[in-house]
Amino acid sequence: MNLLIRLLAWTLAIAMIVTPAMMVLNGRHAGDHWPLRRLEVSGPFVRVSAEQVRAVVLPQARAGFFGVRMEAIRDAVAAMPWVEHVEVRKRWPDQLVVHLSEHHAFARWGQDKLLSDHGRVFSAPGSPDLASLPALAGPDGRSTDVVALYNQIVPLFAGTGAKVLGVSLSDRDSWTVHLGNGVDVVVGRNDALARLQRFAHLLPRLLATRQGSTLLRADLRYTNGFALSWQDPAPTRPAGGKRSAGDKKPQART
Repeated sequence: MNLLIRLLAWTLAIAMIVTPAMMVLNGRHAGDHWPLRRLEVSGPFVRVSAEQVRAVVLPQARAGFFGVRMEAIRDAVAAMPWVEHVEVRKRWPDQLVVHLSEHHAFARWGQDKLLSDHGRVFSAPGSPDLASLPALAGPDGRSTDVVALYNQIVPLFAGTGAKVLGVSLSDRDSWTVHLGNGVDVVVGRNDALARLQRFAHLLPRLLATRQGSTLLRADLRYTNGFALSWQDPAPTRPAGGKRSAGDKKPQART
């Protein structure tokens, strides 16, 4: 009796080793013996279409149920523009299921990338419809910091009439804020939020004192103040269109 039990145990152990090995070997011909006949593709399909996903998956699905490489399919779909996350699984006996989620663009990042609402930097060429998004820039590993400062200062400037178009962080940790009408606000490295709070509080008063002039640049890298560069309106020319001797070209003042 004991001999029979041991024999059965050895048989089961050998079967557990041999069966997976045979499945791997048979995977070379699994496309013929166990073909994948159904492909289910699901997702939001806003920027990516089901047809695009099928075109990427179908060539690899020909390997069949046991021969298909799930990781290879996952990587191929994940490499598509706008794809954020991919799930791939099989359903016996002949179905392959692919589900994906897409990035939602929060801002433009640098020269040619985008930043998702989850703070992930990704590439999506050919997206001219996103030109109105905020323009953020910085080292890829600092995207969370850039987004945090942007979200903090947007309400600060909302009451000033100046729109925050973007925020940049240099490799040396120096901040620059880009406002509407081409105004650059150089903040520097230290106490960025506090400096911007003081500037936003005083900006309406500063603009009121220079009515008719255009603010070009603000430099906040001072302990007790900041420097402003203005452009005055062009002087009125005398009748006849000639510039008088006292007229000067408009120049920025600090």
